[in-house]
Amino acid sequence: MAKQFDLAQQCESKLGEKIIALAMHHGECWITVAAQDILAVAKKCRDSLGLEQLLDVVGVDYAQYGDAEWKTDQATGTGFSRAAECLETQLTIDPDKRFAVVYHLLSLKHNARLSIKCFVDTDMPRIQSLVDLWPCANWHEREVFDMFGVVFDGHPDLRRILTDYGFIGHPFRKDFPLNGHVEMRYDENEGRVVYGPVEIEPRTLVARVIRHDNRYGAEEAEA
Repeated sequence: MAKQFDLAQQCESKLGEKIIALAMHHGECWITVAAQDILAVAKKCRDSLGLEQLLDVVGVDYAQYGDAEWKTDQATGTGFSRAAECLETQLTIDPDKRFAVVYHLLSLKHNARLSIKCFVDTDMPRIQSLVDLWPCANWHEREVFDMFGVVFDGHPDLRRILTDYGFIGHPFRKDFPLNGHVEMRYDENEGRVVYGPVEIEPRTLVARVIRHDNRYGAEEAEA
């Protein structure tokens, strides 16, 4: 019988000191590497570990992470009545490394997935583009740039992809206002779409959904 492929062990063997942290989550391997090492690590993963596919590139904003949790007066800790999953351990986030970029890789040969996380600077978030390794990274990196403001050095055409070219700010940042900075309308006199200050009164809406579902209320019913 062929020996089962151990991705975590292979990562430690092939990547060595470039791995800052390694963990298993739900049967999948996660590693953290320095932003300046991402190109070398990604190339090694593709060529030496058989992780031939780049599935996705995502951004993460850790601002206010772990400071507060969604709260209600009556919500239970299980079922549909809970909108947050409590973690036994919380990450310690460096204020200077507020943003992270995560790469999800897949090996069809070994039926294994690897996620690579890189923390980038808060004031000037930037990281090397992987378009030369995986051409499909083009649109993924443009999305992270658009939503989080992370600059991918070496990208051939880094511009917004989901918002308008004149859009101000990055919508997935935690400090981006829910109603945005500007609003647009059609101006009859100018005959075009124009931007102007937001006229909606700013207010924060917090989801407070309390459901008493009979599938999850057995204990309460018995009481």
